[in-house]
Order: sequence, then C-alpha cells, then structure tokens
Amino acid sequence: MAKHERGLRFQPAGGVRATQIPTGKKQRLTIERLSNDGRGIAFLDGRTWFVAGSLAGEEVEARVLNAHGKVVEARTERVFQPSAMRRPAPCVHFGRCGGCSVQHLPHSEQLALKQRMLAEQLQRVASVEPQEWAAPLTGAEFAYRRRARVAVRWDAKAKRLDVGFRAAASQDIVSIEECPVLVQALQPIMMQLPAMLRSFSKPQVLGHVELFSGSSTAILLRHTAPLADADLATLQTFCKDHDAQLWLHGEGDPQPTDAAQALGYRLEPWKLDLAYRPGDFIQVNAAINTAMIEQALDWLAPKSDERVLDLFCGLGNFALPLARLAREVVAVEGVATMVERASANAISNDLHNVAFFQADLSQPLAQANWAAEGFSAVLLDPPRDGAFEVVRKLKALGAERLLYVSCNPATLARDTVELVKQGYRLKRAGILDMFPQTAHVEAMALFEASK
Repeated sequence: MAKHERGLRFQPAGGVRATQIPTGKKQRLTIERLSNDGRGIAFLDGRTWFVAGSLAGEEVEARVLNAHGKVVEARTERVFQPSAMRRPAPCVHFGRCGGCSVQHLPHSEQLALKQRMLAEQLQRVASVEPQEWAAPLTGAEFAYRRRARVAVRWDAKAKRLDVGFRAAASQDIVSIEECPVLVQALQPIMMQLPAMLRSFSKPQVLGHVELFSGSSTAILLRHTAPLADADLATLQTFCKDHDAQLWLHGEGDPQPTDAAQALGYRLEPWKLDLAYRPGDFIQVNAAINTAMIEQALDWLAPKSDERVLDLFCGLGNFALPLARLAREVVAVEGVATMVERASANAISNDLHNVAFFQADLSQPLAQANWAAEGFSAVLLDPPRDGAFEVVRKLKALGAERLLYVSCNPATLARDTVELVKQGYRLKRAGILDMFPQTAHVEAMALFEASK
C-alpha cells in the first residue's frame, strides 16, 4: 500500500478556487430584475446576487448574508436610486424581520409579481396556459393574519428574554411589539406580550408563543419545564384581561387550562363552525379562505346528484361546504387526528353525506375501497410538495372536473404535466392573495377532461 503523503493540496480542474465573499461585506449593485421570490437580481464578477428589499432598476448597497459558489444572498442596506414603484415600507421592522418581504412594493405590483410567477411556472414546466385567466382573489392588505407564532428565547449571557419574529436568513430574533398584518384582535396582545413574559421569575423555561383568533381568541405557551406559580398567575391574568383562552404546551399535546374551552372558526356562507386545536392546519387569512371556498365551489360546480372527492381535506374546510351541494362527499387526509377532527366537525354541523378516511396520499388511490364507485369531480389542496403520485392515477377515478388549490406554483406546474398526459386540459387558473406583503403564491386551477 502506498504511503499517505501529508500536506498535499488538490485544486479542482480549471485553476484556483474563487475566493468566497465574506458575510457582512457591503457591495454596490445595480438590480436588473426580480426573482420569483421577490428579491432583486444583480450580476457582478461572474456571481449572481439575490438582494432582499430591492427592486428592478435600482442602485443599492447590499450586505452579504450568505455566499456559496457563484450565488450570493444579501439584503438592501441603502437605496441610491429608488425605483418609481418603491413605496415606504408600512412596517417599522421591514428589512430586519423575516416576514413581509415585498411590502416596499405597492399591492397592485405584488399581485402582478405573483401572477407572473404562476404564469411562468405553467409555461416553462408544463408548456400550458389556461383557456381563461381569473382575476386575482384579493382582500385586505393588512390586519388579515389570524394566527402567528412568536419566537421566545432566553439569552443566558445577556440575561435577556428575546420576544419577536425570526430575522431574515437568520435564527436571530427581532424584537416585535407591533405587527400590521395581524388581525385587530391580536394587535394589543402582541404589543403587551413581550413585557408580560419578561416579568416572569423563570423566563428560562419559555419556548414559543402562538396566537389564535377565530370564534375565540387564544394564547398558547410552550414551556420546557413547569411554570412557577407566580408566573402562571401572571399569564392567567394577562389572558383574562385580553379575553383570551390559555393553552399550555409542556409534555404531550397542548391543553387548555379550562377543559371546556375550544377553538374554532366559522364559514358564514354555509352556516358551518369548524373546531380545531393548536397544531392543526388552518388558513391564516379568514376572508380569503372564505372567498377561496366560494370560488372553488363556483368553478367545480358540484351537482346535487354527484359524488365528489376531496383530497388533503384537513379539518373539512372544503369538504363540509361541498357536502351542502353534492349528493356525497368522500374526504381523504393523511393525518389520522385530522380525520377524527373533520368527522367530528361533520357531526356537529349535522352533515351526514360526507365520509372521512385516512390514507397515504403519497401513493396512488385507485385501489382504495372508497374509490371503487368513482367520482364526478375531484378537489385537492395538497401541501407545498404537491400531489404527484395522486394525480398520476386520477383519470382512473372517472372525474370529468378537477380543481387544484396550490400553495406552490412549481409543484402545481409539475403536476399539471401529469394531468395533461391523462387528457385533462387547463380551463381556468388564477392567484389567491392569501399572504399580502409576501411573495408567497397560492393558486387555483380548474382542469376538465378532454371530450
């Protein structure tokens, strides 16, 4: 065996490795265009820069957050030549807080950006364009978010409790005492929460806080050890002052301090009340959620004699309104506890033509017993990774109409390729502005079987 030679240094083909740009370095850049996530794109010395807080045509000073190979991530520190589209950021924490990354764009331009993102993905990946583009589904720009997770961390060295939201591209916590996108019911809670938590005798045991607003207001506190009696009393008084339920999350699942308390939200057009618990998925924008369901039912147009399939059904957000219109609804979800919750919601709303099942939705469904009879229409609302395996076999279920609600245009476009292969055509599509002030795109697409 050859003796190992110490001290040798090998270089990749092509010469000396390029020197990496250090974090924190400032660089003057000219922004050429916007990326799909709303960041400005600049090119310098063979590298591509993605600059948060910048707009096309601007000359800015950017601070490096991270650099890897020929890609540099940065944030805007100064704007030398602002775009005519730039508006003053409505939130004082813009540029430091990791949320609401495009609030320097007028709302109309935010919508245009999201529309382009959806259209580009469908064209580039699936080579399709809908027969009809629907107008964006929009609501209020601010005061829309009915749920929020607040980061809490004890800094032992500084003997300080940090309370706020995560910083952009960092695990740092930006101290927040106001957040314009929270619904009004949560604004005073958010404003007074940091001072209340900092008054605890044992702040070291605090994890995070979640805020909820629906049929009730609620505060959930995650704690890693039992709370001191005085601290619990402080928390209970705070909740009472804000007319909020208190939920504690230590070992096991979150529990309300009053067992009779429950969380929920109402879908007024259908006279439905849906119960949920912390940890369950709900849409954070109540107004757009209701409008989204109305549009989905309008596009899918279920008839009173039809059997409809709802995939990734969650708590029954679509399934229960569908049950008001269709002969029968079969709703399927991968998480067993959500199936239980959805079934209970159907019973509490006196709906008996909807059945909920648990199934692995990363696998084809044609062999399931509940699929044997087939369906006239299908609605699916998958998570960000889409529904690739499910859509590959959807044609076998016999559905003539398919409505796809997406929170990721990339996976919607990928799944569209499979649907087109099965003979479906993209009849209508449009964006849903579920998260104003962010570049996050939700979309709705209607497919019909080719005749």
